[in-house]
Amino acid sequence: MSGSRSRPPIQPSLTLYSIVIPAHNEEESLPPTVRDLYAVLTREKVPHEIVVVDDGSKDGTWQVLQDLKKTIPTLAPVQNKGANGFGRAVIFGLNHMKGDACTIMMADASDSPDDAVKYWRLLNEGWDCAFGSRFVKGGKVIDYPRVKLWVNRLANFLVRVGFNIALNDTTNAFKAYRRTVIEGCRPFLSPHFNLTVEIPLKAIVRGYSWTVIPISWQNRKFGVAKLKIKEMGSRYFFICAYVWLEKYFSRGDYRKK
Repeated sequence: MSGSRSRPPIQPSLTLYSIVIPAHNEEESLPPTVRDLYAVLTREKVPHEIVVVDDGSKDGTWQVLQDLKKTIPTLAPVQNKGANGFGRAVIFGLNHMKGDACTIMMADASDSPDDAVKYWRLLNEGWDCAFGSRFVKGGKVIDYPRVKLWVNRLANFLVRVGFNIALNDTTNAFKAYRRTVIEGCRPFLSPHFNLTVEIPLKAIVRGYSWTVIPISWQNRKFGVAKLKIKEMGSRYFFICAYVWLEKYFSRGDYRKK
């Protein structure tokens, strides 16, 4: 799948990759997630930090992170003690990251560390954004709940048509950005999972370069999913409508300079 252009622009080399992971009650999922991620990034010699945001967890998530920090030197756990929610946790992590590039990953090991490495390399080629799709040739999903899959495909179809873009997996949080994109897309309005579409759609509408690769996804092994489909429909619609209005009526006021 093609992106915003056939070749990326020439940009400065990147020095630090921040992996931002929001975590709410993920004491069982975090140890394998963080260890696997650290092992792959270290093996591939990717300079990185792993910013795990404890988002108001009621279980032992914070203690688990403290224990993991003893053996994983690049782990940088932080606690969001303010208002909670997936979007708020991600934004909190973005505010605390030190890298000049970042990717957002899930705490439940659904995203592949090898794909995160591919993103890093694409950003270093000069792309502003590296997006993945689970639904192109080479992409893969394992144990995806049927109803969730149907809703996902419908939502992404509507986004693709409404914004006239080739990207067919906008709602997936697992995407990577240069810091310049994150700063250029502020302020973020989404306190919940609708942040997953706000960031990439703003980046596209505001003229940042992007490309797409196939990625894999697997269902969680521990805990329960935090996304509640019934609660999110209107929130997704709101943020899509907001960015759609920017695309067609802002006269380019917010585009990348």
